[in-house]
Amino acid sequence: MARRDTAGFVLEGAAGRYRLGGGADMASARALLERGLEEFRGQPQVELDLSGVESADGAGLAVLLTWVERARVAGQRLTFTAVPQRLAALARVCGVESMLGAASAARRPPA
Repeated sequence: MARRDTAGFVLEGAAGRYRLGGGADMASARALLERGLEEFRGQPQVELDLSGVESADGAGLAVLLTWVERARVAGQRLTFTAVPQRLAALARVCGVESMLGAASAARRPPA
């Protein structure tokens, strides 16, 4: 069973396949950033399912973009799947949609 972090998010998985649930927002950003960096370290490819994200804001988007950049620098491949519509819209407004691969988000439910 998934365990929600005290900061309000769930990051579960292994072997390069993870699922994020709960909040990706100001309240959880610092802990979420650190947890993801720790979990993804040393893995050549990481796939992160965002279908469980219930809330997201600019701080959550910044975490995802930081993960993308850190993965690039480390020679890793990080891909996001099931990007919620609201998160995709935020990325689009900020001009970073392509960094999330958020084009496929149009078919996802709102977060």
